[in-house]
Amino acid sequence: MRKNIKKILNTELALPIIFTIIIWVKSLLAYLFDFSLGISDPLQIILLILNPLPLAFLIFLLPLLFKKKWIQYTVMIILEIAESALVFFNVIYYREFTDFMTVNTMLGYSKVSEGLSTSSISLVKPHDFFYVIDVLVIVIALLYILFKKVFKHEKRNSILSWLQSLKSVSKQGLSALISGVVVSFFLVLSLSEIDRPQLLLRTFDRNYIVKYLGLDAFTFYDGFKTVQNKNVNVNKIPKDLNTVLEYKEKNYIEPNKKYYGIAKGKNVIIIHLESFQQFLLNYKLDGREVTPFLNSLLNNKNVLSFDNFFHQVGQGKTSDAETMLETGTFGLPQGSFFSSIAQDNTIQAAPAILQQKGDYTSAVFHGNTAGFWNRNNVYKNFGYDYFFHNDYFYNTPDSKVNLGIKDKLLFGESIKYLEHLPQPFYAKFITITNHMNFELSSKDSDFPLADTKDNVVNRYFRTANYLDESVHEFFNYLQTSGLLKNSVVVIYGDHFGISNDRNKNLAPLLNKSSEEWNNYNNAMVQRVPFMIYDEGIKGGVNHTFGGEIDVLPTLLHLLGIDTKNYVQLGQDLLNPKRSQVIAFRNHSFVSPKYTSYDGDLYDTATGSELTPDETQIKEIKKDQKKVNDKLNVSDLINNSNLLRFYTPAGFKPVDPNNYNYMNEYPRLLKQEKESSSKHQSVFISNSSKSTISDFKPSEKELIENPDEMTVPPTKINQNKAKK
Repeated sequence: MRKNIKKILNTELALPIIFTIIIWVKSLLAYLFDFSLGISDPLQIILLILNPLPLAFLIFLLPLLFKKKWIQYTVMIILEIAESALVFFNVIYYREFTDFMTVNTMLGYSKVSEGLSTSSISLVKPHDFFYVIDVLVIVIALLYILFKKVFKHEKRNSILSWLQSLKSVSKQGLSALISGVVVSFFLVLSLSEIDRPQLLLRTFDRNYIVKYLGLDAFTFYDGFKTVQNKNVNVNKIPKDLNTVLEYKEKNYIEPNKKYYGIAKGKNVIIIHLESFQQFLLNYKLDGREVTPFLNSLLNNKNVLSFDNFFHQVGQGKTSDAETMLETGTFGLPQGSFFSSIAQDNTIQAAPAILQQKGDYTSAVFHGNTAGFWNRNNVYKNFGYDYFFHNDYFYNTPDSKVNLGIKDKLLFGESIKYLEHLPQPFYAKFITITNHMNFELSSKDSDFPLADTKDNVVNRYFRTANYLDESVHEFFNYLQTSGLLKNSVVVIYGDHFGISNDRNKNLAPLLNKSSEEWNNYNNAMVQRVPFMIYDEGIKGGVNHTFGGEIDVLPTLLHLLGIDTKNYVQLGQDLLNPKRSQVIAFRNHSFVSPKYTSYDGDLYDTATGSELTPDETQIKEIKKDQKKVNDKLNVSDLINNSNLLRFYTPAGFKPVDPNNYNYMNEYPRLLKQEKESSSKHQSVFISNSSKSTISDFKPSEKELIENPDEMTVPPTKINQNKAKK
C-alpha cells in the first residue's frame, strides 16, 4: 500500500490530494469548533466527515485538464487560496451572524466591510491560525522561488524540480477519476436526502445544506439559485405583479378608527435601538436596572408599547430592519437587500410617502460611515433629503467605539442639524454603541459586567445600559426644547444582540437552564422592544403579536395616511382583526398559539413541545402557508423590482438623481430660510436661537458652537484633531 501511495504522489495527483486534505481538515475544524450544525444521528456524523471531500477534490482535479503544467499549478494554487478564504470568512461571518455567507453577501461585502473591520477583527480567535497557515506557506514558497530565480539567478530549485518531475495522468484515467468523484458527491447527496428529504428545496435551511453537503456545495447551490432567480424574474413580471397586487388586496386591513390620524401633521422621530432585545427591559443585574429610562416609558400614559413584538431580520441584520420599517417588505432570503439590489430598485418608502402626502422633510443620523450597508445610495431611493453620517460629526480617539460615534455624542451632535429641519420632519436615529462585540470602557460606563464564561454576553448589559442613558438624554432634550409635544417618537429594537449559538451562555441570567434551553427559548428571545410615544395616544401595554413588517402601516395610519393603495406586507398593529402569525425570515413562525422554529413545534403559551394531532396539523399548515406566501410575495417584489410597474394613485416615483448627501448643512440652512411659515424649523420657531443648550450632555466631546458647522465636515474633523 505504501508503494501505491508513493506512486500516486509521484504523479500530477499529488497537489490535488494535498490541497483536498488541507481543505477537508479546515472544514472539519470549522464544523466542530465554529459552526452550530446540530448533529443528531450517526448518519449525520458520517456525512459531516465526508461532505467536504468530493467537491474539494473535484475542484482541484479540474486544473489538470489544462495541458501546460505551469497553468495547472497556478490555477490550483489560486483555487486553494480561494477555498481557504471561503472557510475562514464563513467562520468569521458565522460568529457575527450565526449564518453562512451567500453569493449576495459576498457581492455586497465591500459595502459592509467598510464599517465592519473593527468588529471582524474582534471576532478572530487563536485557533484561526490553522485556517490561514497553508496560505502563508504558499506565499512564502512563492517568494522563495521568486527570490531564487531573480536574485540568485537559479533556473531550478527543489520545489520547482519536484513539481516538474511529477508524471502526467492519462486523459482516460483523469476522466475516470473525475467521474468517480462526481458519483461520490451524488452518493452523499442521496444519503442526505434519506436523512433530510427535500434538502435542496429548503433553501432557507442553510445550516442543513452545509451540514449534509458542505460549504462548497452550499456556495455553488446558492450561486445557482441566485442566477436562476434573476433569470426567472425577467420572464415572469406580468404574472408576478398580479400575484403581488392580489396579495395586497387580501392582506390589507382598515385603520383602527380610534387611532387613525391622531398624530396627523406631527414630526416623526425614529430611534433605532441597535441589537436590543426585549428581555433587557425591567431586568436587573447586580441589583441595578439595565434600562431604567425605557422601563419608565412602559408606565408612561403617553406611551403605547408592545410586549410580543419580534424582529424579522435575515442576513441583512440592521439593513433588513430598515427595509421592513420603511418599505413594508422583508429583506432577502440571502444577503442584504441594501447592499445587493436596493440601489437599482424602485422603492416606495416612508420618507417619500410622507414628503408627498404631508410635505415632510426627512433625515437620517448615523455615526458610522456613509457606505455601511450601502446606505449612501439606498437612502436616495428611499427619498431621504439628508443623511448625516460619520463625516458630519467630530471624530477623535475618544468619540468612537465599536463601529462609529458613541450614541450620546450622536444624539447630542445631531441637534445642530435637527433644529434646522423644516417641520414636520421624519428623522431616524440609528444607534451603534450596543453593536457586537459590545465593547465599552469603564470610563464611559460604570455599569457592571455580567459573570458568565462568555465575555460577549457579559459586556452586553453594559452597552445596553449606555444606550438607555443615551436615549434618556435625548428625550430630556426633546421635552425641554418643546419638540416632544409635536412629535411621535417610535422606539424599536432592530434585531437580536446575543446570537443563538450564545444563548445557552445567556440562559442562567434569564433563570433558565443551559441544558434545557431549546428552540422555543431561541424563538422567544427574538422579541425586541417597540414603543410609540405620542401625547395624543392612550398608553399601555398591547399584547398583540406583531413584528417589524407591521410598523409602517401602523405609523402611517396614526399619521392619517391610508395604506390601501401601497404594497405593504404588514398590518396595522392597532387593528384587533389583524393576523398574528409572525413570519421569521427563515420561514419559521410564532403566533399566540403555535411556535415553529427551525423545524421544532411548541405550544406558545406553555413552551411545551408539540406532537400535533390532525386538527393542530391543519392549523399549523395554514399558518405556515401564510408565512410562506408573505415571504414569497416580498421576494417577488424585491428580486423582480416589480414596483417599477406599479405606482399608487397620487404617488410619484422617486428619482435618486435628485438627492445628494454632500455639503448638506449649507443646503439645509438654505431650505430652512426658504421654507414657508407653515414649515418653520425648531430654530426659527425659537426666535432664531439654538436649542443646543437644552441638551444636557454627559459627554465632554460635544460641540457647543453650531456656527462651526458652516465649514466642511472634513475640515472640522482635521481642526478638532489638531486641538
